Amino acid sequence: VEAGLDAAAEAGFSAASVSLPQVAERRDGAAVALYQVPHEKATLRAPKQFVDLQNDVTAAGIEVATREGFESIEHVKRYTAMGFGTDQGKLGNINGMAIAARVLGRSIPEVGTTVFRPNYTPVTFGSIVGRHCGELFDPERYTAMHQWHVEQGAAFEEVGQWMRPWYFPRKVNGKIETMHEAVVRECRAVREKVGILDASTLGKIDIQGPDAREFLGRVYTNKWAKLAPGRVRYGLMCKDDGMVFDDGTTSCLGDNHFLMTTSTGGAATVLEWLEVWHQTEWPELDVYFNSVTDHWATMTITGPEARKLMEEVTTEVDLDKDSFKFMDWKEGKVAGVPARIFRISFTGELAYEINVQANYALHVWETLFAHGDKYGLTPYGTETMHVLRAEKGFIIAGQDTDGSVTPEDLGMHWAIGYDKPFSWIGKRALTRPDTSRENRKQMVGLKPKDPKVVLEEGAQIVLDPNHSIPMPMEGHVTSSYYSPTLESGFALGVVKGGHKKMGETVYLPMADGQVHEAEIVSPIFLDPKGERQNV
Repeated sequence: VEAGLDAAAEAGFSAASVSLPQVAERRDGAAVALYQVPHEKATLRAPKQFVDLQNDVTAAGIEVATREGFESIEHVKRYTAMGFGTDQGKLGNINGMAIAARVLGRSIPEVGTTVFRPNYTPVTFGSIVGRHCGELFDPERYTAMHQWHVEQGAAFEEVGQWMRPWYFPRKVNGKIETMHEAVVRECRAVREKVGILDASTLGKIDIQGPDAREFLGRVYTNKWAKLAPGRVRYGLMCKDDGMVFDDGTTSCLGDNHFLMTTSTGGAATVLEWLEVWHQTEWPELDVYFNSVTDHWATMTITGPEARKLMEEVTTEVDLDKDSFKFMDWKEGKVAGVPARIFRISFTGELAYEINVQANYALHVWETLFAHGDKYGLTPYGTETMHVLRAEKGFIIAGQDTDGSVTPEDLGMHWAIGYDKPFSWIGKRALTRPDTSRENRKQMVGLKPKDPKVVLEEGAQIVLDPNHSIPMPMEGHVTSSYYSPTLESGFALGVVKGGHKKMGETVYLPMADGQVHEAEIVSPIFLDPKGERQNV
């Protein structure tokens, strides 16, 4: 300031003196902890001074606790509920301890701390939820042959927590096959030679008791009273609204003993369904259920050469077609291991499902391959399985059904026992006018007019592609694949009144402006008489 005044004077100017503000000298010291904002009134008289915001604990409450004789910090915590919230005291307990220490005239270390329970350090939701966490949140389940699949370079897909081989790409001419190339090769191997599928993930429920047969007749749509030991039957299961929710085969192991199979993803749901009906509706029935999915490993050997391969590794079982017929099961040994062998086919080909105790499964699997080279034994995955079953018109519950499809919609009148003596689950619902109207969406096959086209699953079906938007939707595609056997794309779908529209043309408008044409045909594209699976 003085320098400025001198400069102004030398320049011929005059300036009044300036008074400067007085500044207190800076003082530095240790930080002062503030555990409780002071107030002119005493704590018990002051407005509420919250310490634990989750449980509304106040400084006054802590003082009262100490006055009542609760001097231990753990007792103060329980008297006031301080730190009982989801933060476990990480937000307020330090302040609470300091207030208790002040009132008691002690230091904070003398008062001590409460016990913080996890998660006492904040954790983001992203760390503990979400499918991307994999085994940290959603466990992965492996079959007994999983390591073999890994070593063969299988691509996997997750099905009901199980890691199932999706397809087995091979290196051809120095390049790894695409999924399409691998599936074409696997399909041809099954149709022309023999393939093997790891089907261990199928749900398996052991059902026993004097009333087991009666119970099956009530939960399935079809009849079970006369299924003899050694025989297998396919069954549909409906919810009480008459809609299909699962299917599978059930084998009669003895007069009072059955083995039920379910879809991979539906195993737990079906077991719970059986227990609910038994415990709440029919507790008088003497029947018991146990999940044995993990106990048994399942290998499906399927294709024209299946019997020849099985004859090399099987003992104690006559595999002749007349003594071991389709939908029979027998006990014997495969690769020296006790096994249950089922003549069941999900491909429409000659097939055997081998069930062995899971600890011996890898040995049996490797033995099959040791004998299978001469027959062209080829492992195939779930994608090929879907193509093969769709060619035969076999449904996948949850894909070709969506909670709005009845057995009659599927064309499975043969699997419905309307004359059974006891009403089965869903029977009453199938007598409603809504479930018997003719324009319900019904299962059909769809054959694209252009064989190169593979229709999109979920694509909507219309009758008039030139209709103004919104177009009336007549149905949709449920399953769609390319078939190397048919040399064409093909699909399953549901169409309003579809069972009476065979041979008609429908249209599928796509988002990119294309419109595909398809003919409504039978959902059974291959071997409609079932001759290939009965050889």
